[in-house]
Amino acid sequence: MSSDPFGPGRSQQQGAPRRRGLFGNVRWWILIAFAVYAAVSWFGSKETDPYTGADAHYGATPEEEVQLGAQAFQQVVGDANAQGELLPPDSPQSQAVSQIARRLIDKVPQVSADLAAMHGVAAPTSHQGFEWSAAVIDSEEANAFCLPGGKIAVYTGLLPITQNTDALAVVMGHEIAHALLRHGSQRMAQQKLVQMGQMAAGVSGIDPQVMSAIGAGVQYGVILPYGRSHESQADEVGLMLAAAACYNPEASVPLWERMSSLGGGQRPPEFASTHPDPANRIQHLQSLMPQAKQFYQKYCPQGRAAGAP
Repeated sequence: MSSDPFGPGRSQQQGAPRRRGLFGNVRWWILIAFAVYAAVSWFGSKETDPYTGADAHYGATPEEEVQLGAQAFQQVVGDANAQGELLPPDSPQSQAVSQIARRLIDKVPQVSADLAAMHGVAAPTSHQGFEWSAAVIDSEEANAFCLPGGKIAVYTGLLPITQNTDALAVVMGHEIAHALLRHGSQRMAQQKLVQMGQMAAGVSGIDPQVMSAIGAGVQYGVILPYGRSHESQADEVGLMLAAAACYNPEASVPLWERMSSLGGGQRPPEFASTHPDPANRIQHLQSLMPQAKQFYQKYCPQGRAAGAP
């Protein structure tokens, strides 16, 4: 027995279903209108990401991103301070993080220009409006982030895993890269499109089971791969940034080997995760190493007494 995926409601006349043309069904009109709107909105807003050369779509202006990032950071830091978890700026951990942050930030303009030139596009300028700052939060959570606009936070639970300055710089470079690549704004654009699709599907009266299947398809076929792509992009840009700031890019491989062992190494399969599989991530980082060493040699011609590749 066949069923109408758009739900019941076909009228019967003399024992046979009344036929409707495609364009006589208002539900189809809703979906067609959304498809047209989505195509115009998505492809009409396409830009070339200067850091990767990939197509990108943004849901906020750089100025709006800075404002949103500052608001979110104020909330995080305020909560940490209220709970006594915000370390003072003169603590050894805060000083170490601040020093790494300064070196990475100092190389943002050069690395941004170099990567843009590799892709034949103009150097980005959005980072010029960033309001950089860094904080350290005393927590067992092994985490770090850089919000849109340059607000950096490192949790002390990450330090036993990074183990050394080079590895910590790789992590912080990765997080800064998310902000430089404007991944938050890109996710906003994607979420807006997905929400519009859900609204159109709901108004059109699609059967709930079909809606659920479509939602799963969007989740596994669009949203999660989008997140994995962003992680890989941040790995690439962050590694070049760390190398240009004279940190050893080779520290990234043992770092991710240690990260992969967290939680006993148990994690969902890659297709069900927002992050690449650790083995694939390490392989990708290894493939980027020759380029990272070129950045190191360009900006650190004298090398360092320790940790130089």
